[in-house]
Amino acid sequence: MPSTESILQLAVTIANDWTALAIVWHVLLGTLLLALIVGWRPSNRVAGYLLVTPHLSVSALAWESGNPFNGTVFVVLALAMIVLAGRLSTRPVELSSPFLVAAGVLVTAFGWAYPHFLSADRWTAYLYASPFGLLPCPTLAGVTGVTLVLGLLGSKSWSLALSAAGVTYGVMGVAALGVRLDYGLLAGAVVLGLGALARRRVTGLAAIARHA
Repeated sequence: MPSTESILQLAVTIANDWTALAIVWHVLLGTLLLALIVGWRPSNRVAGYLLVTPHLSVSALAWESGNPFNGTVFVVLALAMIVLAGRLSTRPVELSSPFLVAAGVLVTAFGWAYPHFLSADRWTAYLYASPFGLLPCPTLAGVTGVTLVLGLLGSKSWSLALSAAGVTYGVMGVAALGVRLDYGLLAGAVVLGLGALARRRVTGLAAIARHA
């Protein structure tokens, strides 16, 4: 694994050399969010496949920039989540409870405008060129936020896998790299994990009640 200084410098390089790709990812995420706002409800499976794609982008850029650790982790994560997405239901996505929707909106916004590593003359640049789709933490945050909003895609396995990745990178960002901003990712990942566990318990209790 590269040194802390090397990882931070590579992150700065990716965030500033690939701003055009970051803009494309913002357009794609914005299009998805707008479609959801106006009423489009893809199946949980389709939503899962869509949410995997930014992880593949992060992996490709990590390999290209000389960070095989992130490259390997994110290609493995993407492949695992593709498998999990294939097991998601074909029912349309449903919105979560108001609390999880609110948390999801905040975490999505955090990933969307992640104000670290990108060198910008104006704060508005973070609204369209922050490193979502380029670097691990903002990408995990954005995907975590959308998952929180969309009823956790109806899957404990998907949510816990994504939560575990978010907690891991959140802790690494804060403790190993000194990026205090990653507390935002850590908080979102914890909420997602707890939401998945709570949802499973509520579903189990409802099933017991139906058969009582």
